[in-house]
Formats: sequence, structure tokens, C-alpha cells
Amino acid sequence: MQLQGKVVAITGAFGALGSAVVRAVLAEGAQVAAIDRASAPHAPLEGAALFGDVDLSSDTGARAAVDAIVARFGRLDALVNIAGGFRWETVADGSLATWNAMFEANLRTAVGACHAALPHLPGDTGRIVNIGANGAMKAGAGMGAYAASKSGVARLTEALAEELKDRGITVNALLPSIIDTAANRKDMPTADFGTWVRPEQLADVIVFLLSAKSSAITGALLPVTGRV
Repeated sequence: MQLQGKVVAITGAFGALGSAVVRAVLAEGAQVAAIDRASAPHAPLEGAALFGDVDLSSDTGARAAVDAIVARFGRLDALVNIAGGFRWETVADGSLATWNAMFEANLRTAVGACHAALPHLPGDTGRIVNIGANGAMKAGAGMGAYAASKSGVARLTEALAEELKDRGITVNALLPSIIDTAANRKDMPTADFGTWVRPEQLADVIVFLLSAKSSAITGALLPVTGRV
């Protein structure tokens, strides 16, 4: 088991990708703190400690959640930032409120969770994995607000990796394409779902980045795109 004895906090843990990552990390022997803004997961997350109703965009909320995790487990070894959201909206027909909402959901939650976790992560073995977006590398029409916020996650990853490299804490990000979830299938019913990346495939890469085998990798933005 690659993560035996580790304590891993996973944000956005009640969603489709978050649930898959929780299961994968548990299977590798870690103890998991599953954090989400929702009150409870849609499906059982057996074996994980659930921390619902958490607003990670709030400094107070993020610190309280991390402090509760450390109080329960006695330590925190790694953080996986999955919390986020998506909205398609053109600039011409949209509003500034959408840009604020995407910033809050995708970037501020990641910054808040990182800021709260940093005092607890151990040197040499600490890990942070963020979820960016392959679409943030070149935004299409209607993707401005979402792509800008996810581009911020990429810059956060790079800056924090530099900040923490002398402590031996690695910080990396995955850049998924379209994730094969029930919600995405409903929104794009005519698409070829077989080309999308599955949550379980992303979870496998996250487990690797949390493990000792990835100790030489930091500041990386890894495309995980399936066949899109």
C-alpha cells in the first residue's frame, strides 16, 4: 500500500471525482478526511471521516476544518484540492458575478485550504495536489471565467512549489479534459463518452503524486486528458 499510515485531506470529496479519489486513497492505506461544502455525500464514503458544510473560501472555515482534522488524526500529511465548479457564459451576455463565483469556487478554495494546511504538512514527505483544467491553457468561447480561475490554480501550484521546495513538500496539479461523470453526460448527451477521462484514472495519478515514488516531481502541471 503506497499511502499506509498517511492522513490525507480531500476537498470537494462528496462529488463524482472527489468520491473516486477518496476510495482510491483509502484503498492505498491512508486515513482520509473528506471535506465538502455540501452537508453529506450522495453516496456512502465508508472508511472516510466526513467534514461537511465547510466553506473553504473563508479563512475561518478552512482553518476550522483543518484544525478539526488534525485534532482527530493527530497529523496531516497531504492535501488534495478538488473543490470547484463550472459555468459556461460568454463575456458579452454574462456578468461580473460569474467571474467572482468561479474565482471563489475554483481558486480561493484551493488557496484557503493550502494556507490552512501548510503549518501541519511535514517536511520532505508533505504533498499537495490541485485540480486545474486542460481547458485553462487555451480558453474557448464561454470559458473565460472558468478558465481564468483554473489558470489561477496553475499559477498557485507553480508559486507554492517554489515556496516549499526547500522544505521538501511537493505541489503539483492535474489538468483534466472532460471528466466522465453523470452530470457531464447529461449536459453533452451526443458526445463520445469513451474519449473522456474517467474519475478513477485521475484518482490513480493523484495516488502516485501523493506517494513516495513522486518525490522528485514538484511544480508540474500534468495533462490527464484521455483521448479528448
